[in-house]
Order: sequence, then C-alpha cells, then structure tokens
Amino acid sequence: MANARALDKRRKSIRNIRKITRTMELIATARYKKAMDRAQAATAYTEQITKIVGRLAAAGLDVQHPLLEQRDEIKNARVLVLTSNRGLCGGYNGAVLREAMPLIKEMKASLPNVAVDVSGKRGADGLAFRKVATDEKHLNFEDQPAYADVEKIADSYLSRYITGELDRLDVVYTKFISTSKQVATVETLLPLGSLGGEEQQEDVGGTSVEYEFLPSAESILEEVVPTSFKVRLFKCFLDAAVSEQVARMIAMKGATENAGDMIKQLSMTYNRARQSQITGEIMEIIGGVEALEG
Repeated sequence: MANARALDKRRKSIRNIRKITRTMELIATARYKKAMDRAQAATAYTEQITKIVGRLAAAGLDVQHPLLEQRDEIKNARVLVLTSNRGLCGGYNGAVLREAMPLIKEMKASLPNVAVDVSGKRGADGLAFRKVATDEKHLNFEDQPAYADVEKIADSYLSRYITGELDRLDVVYTKFISTSKQVATVETLLPLGSLGGEEQQEDVGGTSVEYEFLPSAESILEEVVPTSFKVRLFKCFLDAAVSEQVARMIAMKGATENAGDMIKQLSMTYNRARQSQITGEIMEIIGGVEALEG
C-alpha cells in the first residue's frame, strides 16, 4: 500500500494545479467574449465593404485595379501561418500546422519561389521543428490584435504585389464558426479576384438601380480595394484570436475536470492507506501489550 503521507502530498499538489487551470479557464472565457465581440464587429464592417465593391461592379463601370488583376504566371508566393504565442490551448496550433504543411510542400514543389511567414511563437517553433524556414516572424499579437499592427503587414504585402514581388498570398488560420466549431482553413487573399459577386444579384426583379459616386467611382475604388484586403486580413487575425481563446477555455476546463477526478481517486487511495496504517499501528500496540502481559 502506498505511503499515506506521499499520497496526501500529491493530492495537495494536484489541488494547486486545479486552482491554476480553473483560473486560466476563467481568464480564457473573459478574453474569448471580448475577442468575439471584436470579430463580430469586424464581420459587419467587412460585409459593408463587400457591398460597396459589389455596387461599384453593378454600376456597369469598367473598373481596374492592380490588386484585382489575375497573374498569368505565378512565380512568387507567400504563405502566412497564424498561430498563438502561448500554449495550453489543446490542439489549436497543431491543427493549423497540419493544414499548413501540405500546402507549403505542394507550393514549393510547383512554384519557383515560396516564402513562409508566421505569426506566433508556437508556430515559429513548430515550423522550425519541421525544418521549414520562415522569412518573417510576427510575435507581438495576443488575444486582441490591433488593426494598426495588421495594417503594417497588409501594406507590406500590397506593395510587394503591386511591384510584382508577390503574385499570390495564402493565409492559414483557424476560422471561427461557433463556440463549438473552429476549423483550420486556407484562404487566398491575393489576388482579390473580380469585383463581381452576390451583390450583383441584388435586383432580382429586373429593376436596375443607378448609383451616383462622388467624387468618382475610380477614386472610391482606389480606397475600397486596398481597404477590403486589409479588413479581410484583419478578420483572419481576429478569427484566430477567438479560436485560440475557445481552445484554451476548453482545454483548461478539461484539465480542471481531470484534476478533480484524480483528487477523488487519490482521496480514496489515501483513505485506504491511512486505514491500513492505523490498523497496523493498532496491531503493533496489541502485540506489545500481549508481550508485556506474557
């Protein structure tokens, strides 16, 4: 039978761990709610930007922009992998890396120049462990990524795309669908594609709507198209942040429950060991008394 003192010491240590995991679960829950509010607000903004772009297309204008041009030949591509800076979030980072690795291998096999960028220390370490060289590392993003920081990254990609240094940009991140469902996915952000879309189908009844653009549709396009890319990239960062907090919340909740189960088992074992120890001590006393009486 195990030593009762050792069991009690182990039980106390697990109780301390349970306090830590419970606290981390509560913190992750609070951060998740804040991150989800920001993501929902960004979703609404993204939809409005998409509507404006769709209306430009529906106006029948022959609009052109470098970001909308499809490259005949893709030579330079980049993959941006969004992970977390901290661990203890279950399989969150592993799922992103499992989604990224086949894409990186496929692109390197078919394209002459492929660079890999990563956001998050865990992703940087994971790619290094898998012997994937990374070009740019962004390690300053936490549970509330700032638009200004994402905009700097977006401006860098935009300038490279316009000058021809970049032909394609893929982002690997965890898309937030609901609290119970987050999916590691790949999204191609550059080129942006055509201005067409669902917005062109607004007038189902056949009535055409004319829009008046001030100062001009072209000047609005110059602002809307780059902003559309920046907002989409920012939405990827926000989705990744929300998904990370959900994963950490679930992982810490599971750890807390497992710690509780271990404490129950150790308590039962401790009680048996203590009972056995007391019984042994009583038997020793009885034996000593009998020896004295004899």
